[in-house]
Amino acid sequence: MTNPDRSPQNCQPVLVTHALQKSYGAKKVLKSVSLSVRLGEFVALLGPNGAGKSTLIQILSGLFVAEQGDLSLLGFDIRKDASKALAGLGVVFQQASLDLDLSVRANLLFHTDLHGLPRSVAQERISAGLEQHGLQAQAEVAVRALSGGNRRKVELIRALLHKPKFLLMDEATVGLDPASRHDLMRSVEALARSGEVAVLWTTHLVDEVVNADRVVVLHQGQIAFDGLPAQLIAQSGEATLEQAFFKICEAASSATARP
Repeated sequence: MTNPDRSPQNCQPVLVTHALQKSYGAKKVLKSVSLSVRLGEFVALLGPNGAGKSTLIQILSGLFVAEQGDLSLLGFDIRKDASKALAGLGVVFQQASLDLDLSVRANLLFHTDLHGLPRSVAQERISAGLEQHGLQAQAEVAVRALSGGNRRKVELIRALLHKPKFLLMDEATVGLDPASRHDLMRSVEALARSGEVAVLWTTHLVDEVVNADRVVVLHQGQIAFDGLPAQLIAQSGEATLEQAFFKICEAASSATARP
């Protein structure tokens, strides 16, 4: 059971963005995006393909820079204290980023070396992560020999080795079979429920947001909704979350199209 004193409502935000904007040439991909995520929250960023989700993740992870707006991670302004802001961040990107020819353990050790963890601490955390996800027997196996689901598990283990307070999951279930999707989602939800980490989970799949603490709908670079899944359904007047999502997007498109 979660300690009431560690509930998201009682925690300071680990992420705060205000009016973020990003363009590629003449195309504005993000249009004044403001949101926050607190420790212990599982926040689902839901949007159709092309909504700007991956661009937002790349800005939050320091790969891109917003042209306008403010971004604070763990209380640090990413423009002024990027190293401190990003030190407490873990990321699983949509595109796989493991070295396929290295073993599982070698991939994980490379990550801990980048974060300057002592080798004894690294080995202890790696062993614990592998055990938690049932991958002890694959520790010395080359990553290319693993299934897609197990590769994602390795990426999740890697993202958590330096004990981040904020975890970004960018379309992390793409290409996974239903069982692997379910396992990955339950693992990440449990992490948030522990109160030790804040999670921002991006997806275009409505069924992945049902258990979220909050749903943020991003459509054409703008936030069209931010609230509970049940509130999204109630606001739309529809019977299901999927229908509500489609209606919110349609309404946002109509509003954008007006002169």
